[in-house]
Order: sequence, then structure tokens, then C-alpha cells
Amino acid sequence: MPAVSKGDGMRGLAVFISDIRNCKSKEAEIKRINKELANIRSKFKGDKALDGYSKKKYVCKLLFIFLLGHDIDFGHMEAVNLLSSNKYTEKQIGYLFISVLVNSTSELIRLINNGVKNDLTSRNPTFMCLALHCIANVGSREMGEAFAADIPRILVAGDSMDSVKQSAALCLLRLYKASPDLVPMGEWTARVVHLLNDQHMGVVTAAVSLITCLCKKNPEDFKTCVSLAVSRLSRIVSSASTDLQDYTYYFVPAPWLSVKLLRLLQCYAPPEDAAVKGRLVECLETVLNKAQEPPKSKKVQHSNAKNAVLFETISLIIHYDSEPNLLVRACNQLGQFLQHRETNLRYLALESMCTLASSEFSHEAVKTHIDTVINALKTERDVSVRQRAADLLYAMCDRSNAKQIVSEMLRYLETADYAIREEIVLKVAILAEKYAVDYSWYVDTILNLIRIAGDYVSEEVWYRVLQIVTNRDDVQGYAAKTVFEALQAPACHENMVKVGGYILGEFGNLIAGDPRSSPPVQFSLLHSKFHLCSVATRALLLSTYIKFINLFPETKATIQAVLRAGSQLRNADVELQQRAVEYLTLSSIASTDVLATVLEEMPPFPERESSILAKLKRKKGPGAASTLDDGRREPGPGGDVNGGVEPAPSAGSTPSPSADLLGLRAAPPPAAPPAPPSAGSLLVDVFSDSLGPSPEEAFLSELEPPAPESPRALLADQAPAADPAAEDPGIPIPEADGLLNKFVCKNNGVLFENALLQIGVKSEFRQNLGRMYLFYGNKTSVQFQNFCATVTHPGDLQTQLVVQTKQVPGQVDGGAQVQQVLNIECLRDFLMPPLLTVRFRYGGTPQAFTLKLPVTINKFFQPTEMAAQDFFQRWKQLSLPQQEAQKIFQANHPMDSEVTKAKLLGFGSALLDNVDPNPENYVGAGIVQTKALQVGCLLRLEPNAQAQMYRLTLRTSKESVSRHLCELLAEQF
Repeated sequence: MPAVSKGDGMRGLAVFISDIRNCKSKEAEIKRINKELANIRSKFKGDKALDGYSKKKYVCKLLFIFLLGHDIDFGHMEAVNLLSSNKYTEKQIGYLFISVLVNSTSELIRLINNGVKNDLTSRNPTFMCLALHCIANVGSREMGEAFAADIPRILVAGDSMDSVKQSAALCLLRLYKASPDLVPMGEWTARVVHLLNDQHMGVVTAAVSLITCLCKKNPEDFKTCVSLAVSRLSRIVSSASTDLQDYTYYFVPAPWLSVKLLRLLQCYAPPEDAAVKGRLVECLETVLNKAQEPPKSKKVQHSNAKNAVLFETISLIIHYDSEPNLLVRACNQLGQFLQHRETNLRYLALESMCTLASSEFSHEAVKTHIDTVINALKTERDVSVRQRAADLLYAMCDRSNAKQIVSEMLRYLETADYAIREEIVLKVAILAEKYAVDYSWYVDTILNLIRIAGDYVSEEVWYRVLQIVTNRDDVQGYAAKTVFEALQAPACHENMVKVGGYILGEFGNLIAGDPRSSPPVQFSLLHSKFHLCSVATRALLLSTYIKFINLFPETKATIQAVLRAGSQLRNADVELQQRAVEYLTLSSIASTDVLATVLEEMPPFPERESSILAKLKRKKGPGAASTLDDGRREPGPGGDVNGGVEPAPSAGSTPSPSADLLGLRAAPPPAAPPAPPSAGSLLVDVFSDSLGPSPEEAFLSELEPPAPESPRALLADQAPAADPAAEDPGIPIPEADGLLNKFVCKNNGVLFENALLQIGVKSEFRQNLGRMYLFYGNKTSVQFQNFCATVTHPGDLQTQLVVQTKQVPGQVDGGAQVQQVLNIECLRDFLMPPLLTVRFRYGGTPQAFTLKLPVTINKFFQPTEMAAQDFFQRWKQLSLPQQEAQKIFQANHPMDSEVTKAKLLGFGSALLDNVDPNPENYVGAGIVQTKALQVGCLLRLEPNAQAQMYRLTLRTSKESVSRHLCELLAEQF
């Protein structure tokens, strides 16, 4: 900017400001301001024309008075006149006054536009910058309409100064945010993207901000920015702090630009070009490496800049979720911050690890920090950090650590801040139910929950424990005994009374043989709580009493006396009065058989899904989606993580009450021993974007295989199977095979993504049956019309695989997501996957593409545990040449043992320890389940780290299965 001359000091303004500051009272200040306003008004209305300096001085005084909080109703025209001055300081004050005092609906906008237009066409870079700043500050639609076409031209013009380009980019960004329809890029798109290669770092920084905003609406138009952004990021990351001297901040080269570039890359999927992707991975590794280097400065600005780049890098790694080594390294790096002395770093580390815990590649690495996270939950002084620690424990929980995590969260609940207690209660309830193998532990946990934080235990939670107890014969006696003991506490929460009333009313007979819990003792214990409870609880207890008359006839007289009491028959509450009258009459006139029929034990609850997780999402707010909705894959037996499939119970068991972990959509039960809302299925995806499939779609309703006489039980009430001849699916897209290979060892993830559409997959398989959820997300702001997704069977696949689909809505709104459910049955082994064809119209243009549905034969692979002797015996039995398939191949990925184990478990086999004489080798076993037959499979993977090669050997009872499984698995390494 031009230097301000000594004569521009405006002594009169300085004197006025000094007078204002010296005022002793508000009245004195107002008096001085009124005097000055009168003087300025007389000067503006006087006959003598004012020179530019005087106008500037008086306009400045008016601006100062406005900033003090006083209204200004004149001087606007004088400010507009200053725009025509050729002096920088006068023009600057004019623009400043307009930016602050002139609103977007002012009548002066047209005059201002003329002055702005003159400066934009003046080719004076200083004046052009002032004009662009004014447009951005005012940001009115009228200004946008006047200059939206000129600003892109100035931005990409070859003769524009760097400072003008920066201002133009930021001005265009402001107009786009205010009125997106006024900024048609069109012909300018490629040239704006090319600004990422500009020599001036300031221009690049401004351009990245603009492109990041523009590409969110039109990602396909700006897709070329990915390679340029990677190139620029690579140059920054690999440069020394002296190379970018003007843009180095405390020894960190261009930290703000680096962060902006990393955020821009998060708008797109990983680069498809191998060279670009390799260069980007190298950049990310370099940032992680630099984070390990000792700091070059002890000042906080250095660590802040360095950590800003690091955390944005980790966010990009998490966004891609495709590089196992980077994900594990990112997790380890975050783990170092968990004990950092800086509170903000600990908070950010916990928040980022919550997202990492949802990745199949980094979940195990996150779990290694469990002790540190538990310690943070106990010792952190900042409540927000403790809350993030609780979120991370919830995210990292799986079957191996569920009891430890639930125990620690219960312990924390006793001293937790009141603001987050309800959320902690919901999380404990979800985890306890989800990973309950021993249901007595689940009952103990929920009763502890009620004891510790009864006021925060919602109805959904205690309804759920009643459902589980009702549906499981093996836990009913234990539940009755435990709740009876809990009710003996002097101070007992009302929710405990509700649970106790229901369970003792249904199953009190199971503990009645013990003199310490005889029927009279049970009744006396419950009735001692009666007068302390609310009306709803007392109504429930009255229903329990009538149940007691059926279960324990010896208590009939005592209970009838209670019902006959005036406090019941003439109760002011009509519900209690009606129950007392009806129950007394029923117990008096009904025969024993009628009474037993009316008051028989509650039947098992039908399969439904719960609202506990939905309640948790509502509690967390809209931002919870990134943490709660991100499903995780099951790595295999023993390594189940959230969202994994539970083991099936034995054939004779009652319907699994854990079958929902999280469900309960029904209304609250009536006060008669409450008929709690119904149970759902453990296979309900707790991290789904919605409450999950509807009850009639409950997958494997009791977690048991279908009865032999109904082999298609899972497929009932669904839409007709996909018709292979219904419509020509077209040729699969070139990358279809690569996308399919990504899902061989995992069940959940993003199947396909382009600028318009994202297709996500969540699937579950049990024996020869499967269910898949496809999520179609509209990434644009424009509605998709005529949306259609069909599944077809190439070749003979129709005789080998049945896929039944539900139709999706024909319109998908901008930014919305729709779900499609597919039910799958494997009839016999197959080689080709089904094809998924998606068709829709976007902006009047038809779009269509065909993908390979991620259904491969190994999805029906059930792991089998075997002793070493049994394995070798079976290995020798499968010794025919056609039963063996072997492949020796070069490693395409780093040979990491943990990643290899995760892939083999994800493939479906059980890993057998201490079988192979060479501990470096991997041995697995499993059975491919089809409707027609079962195919046993043994595999052996021999890595050679020195040669970077593998030898894979598979033996099955069927030649085609051996070859196909060998080909599928070899592609993963």
C-alpha cells in the first residue's frame, strides 16, 4: 500500500478523539459528540466547497462516532464522493465508510457501483484491491449481479498483480457464499484451478479457499485440482523452512496453506492415478515423520503450527481409510498426545482416535491405548476431555474388552458431571447388551446402572432389561434373585422398584423356595416401597400383586386386604382406583383356571429394534453421525468389533434377547407388569444412519439357521428376486474389479464414489444366507430423477445365487441418502459376482454405470477351529491334485503381520495357532456353506520377508472352489 504522507495525519480527528477520551461522564461525551455533529453538518451544507482532505477528515469523524455506538444519518454522499478521488488515503476512507455504514439495500448502491467499476477498470492495483474489498464487505446481491462476471476475469488475467489476484479470489468466495447462482464459473474453471500452480504463495492460499468452496457443489468440474494440490503439498512438505522464507511460520513452511490443501483433498476420494496417490502417501508419511522430530523452537507458535498440519494430515488419512500402515501410524502418533501436557492436544487426540476406532485397519492399534484413555477418564480436570475419553472407550469397545470398559464407565459414572450422565448411561447400556455373552453380567450391569444413576436411566434402558429377562429362560432365576437383593437396600431408586416389580411378578416363583425370599417376604418388600413411588409405579405394583395371587395363592388374603383398603378403592387417581377395583373383583370371582389364564406368564417379545442408540444420537446432536454412524467390520472370531455378528446360540435356546442391542421402538408398557417394547436383533447395525431395517426385515431373527423345512425363511416378504434378463446391465466400469477386491476381506465401506454419487455397503453373512444394505448418497445439491438400482445375474449365476432386492425411491434429494436392502442366498458355489446397475438423471443428463456387487464365495466361509492333529489329518485327506490350488506371488503391500492376520480373519477363515512348525506361517480352516453342499477348506500362507513374496496353498474338497478362493485371497497381499 502507498505510504501515508505526513500531511494526512488529520490533526482535527486526533484532537476530537482526545476530547472524547477525556470526557468524565457519558453526558459529557454525548455533549461533545453532538457539538461535533452540528459542526460537520454545517460544513457539509455550507456554501463553500470542501476539499478532499476536509471531506476525508469529517467522514473519519463520523465513522468514529458510529463506532462509539451512535447513529449517523448523514455524510453518506460525501463518502461516496471520496471514491472519485485520485488520492489513496481519501479513496480508502470513502471505501471504509461505505463498508461499515452502507447496508446492502441502500439507495446509494448504484452510485457506489459506478465508483467501484471505475476503480476495477483503472488497472491501478491499489485502487482495484480497495474496490474488491468493498464488494466483499458489502456483499449485496445487487453488487454481485454487477460484478460477478468481471471478478473471475480479473482473477485469471495474466497481467493482474498478485495482490489483486488474492483480493479477487477472496471477493469471489464471499459472493459465492452469499449468492451461489451469481458465480457461473464455466469457462473460468480450468484457469482458476491452474492458480494452484501460481508462483505467489498468497495467490495459491486464496485460490485454495475458493476452490474448496466451489468443488463442494461441482466436484466433477474441479476434479483436476487433486493432482495440482498434491503437487503443491509435496513441494511444501519436502521444502526446508528457509526455502519458503516469506511463508515460514516459526520454522514450519506455509502451515496455513498446507492445512487448506489437506482440507481440499478431503473433498475427494483417494486419487486414482497411481503416481499421484504414491506422491500423496509420501507427503503424508513425511508429515508423520516430521512430527517425530525434536521441535526446532520451544515457542508455542511453532508447536501450534506443526500440530495443525499434523492433525489435518491425520484427518485426511482417516477420510481415505485405505492405507493400513498410515492409519496405524496415525493412531500411534495420536497415542503420544494422549498424555501431552497441553489440554487441547489431548482433546484433539481423543476426538481423532474416536474416528480411527471405526476403521478395521486401526481398531486394534487404538485398543492398545485403553489404559491411557481410562486414566484420562479418571484424572482429567477438563469435563470436555473426559467426555471425549468416554466417547473413545465406547468406540474402541469390542468383545475382548467389553467388561473392562463397562466396569470403568460405571465407576466413572459415580462422579461424572451431571451434564453427561445420561449419555454415559446410554453408552453403558448399549455396550453391556451388545457384548453380553453371560446375561447374568448384563443384568448385574443394568441394576448397577440404576443404583448409581437411577435418575438418568431412561425408560428405554429398563424396558430392555425386562425384555431380555423375559426372553431368556436361563437368566430369569438369577434376575429374580438379584433384583430381590437390590430391593432390600434402604434407599432404592424408583426405576429399581419398577424392574423389581415386573421381574418378581413374572418370575418370583423361581426364588420362592428359599425362606429368605418366600412369597410373603417378596410381597412385604415390594409393598414397603409402594407409598414412596409415583402413580405410574404404584399402578405397576398393583399389577404385580394380582400376579402374586396367581403365583402364590397363600398371599391372596393379604393382597386382597391391600386392594380393599380405602386408599385404593377411593384413590383420587382414576387409574389406581380402576386397577384396585378390577383386580379385587377378578381375584374374588374368577376360578383358579381363569385366573391362571388371564395372568399367565408374559410370552417372549417379538423381534424389533431399540431406540437406545437413536436416543444417544439425539443426545449427541447432528454432529454425532461421524462417530456413531461409522460401522466397523468384523475381523473374525475372537476379534469382533462394534457392528460385528454375534455367535449363534445353541439350537435349543430361547429367542435371543440380546437380539437388538439397541432397539425398542414400541410405546412404553402399560402399568400392568409392563409389556416392554419388543426386542430386536443383535445384527441390527448399531452404527447405521437410521434406526435400521424395519422389524419384518430383522435379519436371522433369532440368530439361528432357518429350519430345514423353510430354507428361505430369511427371504420371506421381500421383493421378487432380481431378474437377470430384466434389463441389459451394460459393461462394468473399468475399476469394478479393483472395487470388488477391496471388499473381499471386509463387509463395510464405500463401494463407489464419484463427483455425483457415493455408494456405501454394510453387509452381514451367516452360513449360506446374507443381508446387504446399500446406501446411495447424493453428493450434489441437485435432486436425482428416475433413480433406479437393479441387480442382475451374469451367466449361470441365477442358479447359484439368489438376490432379492427392495426398490429405492425414484427421487434422491440433494445431500440426501437412500437405503436399499438385499437378501442373499447361496445355492451352490459360484465364480462371478452379481452386477449392480445404477441409473438416474442429473440436471436432465442421464447417468448410468455398472458395478460388481461385493458378494464373493468367501462371504459364506464359516471359520472352524481345529487342533493340530486334526488339521494335518484332514490336510492329508485332501491330497488329490485337483483338490489343491497353489500360488506363489510377489507382495504388493508391506508385509505386516497384524494386517495379514486381519485380512485372513476378514476372509472368513479361523486362524489356527501352534499348527505350522514355522511360526511365521499362517494356517487357517473353514467351511464354505451353500444350500446344496458344504465345502471344507484348509489354507496355508507362507510369507518370505526377505524376498518379499508369498506362497499360498488352499485345499478343498472341490476343485473350482480351491482355485477361486486362491485367486481371491492372493489379490489381497
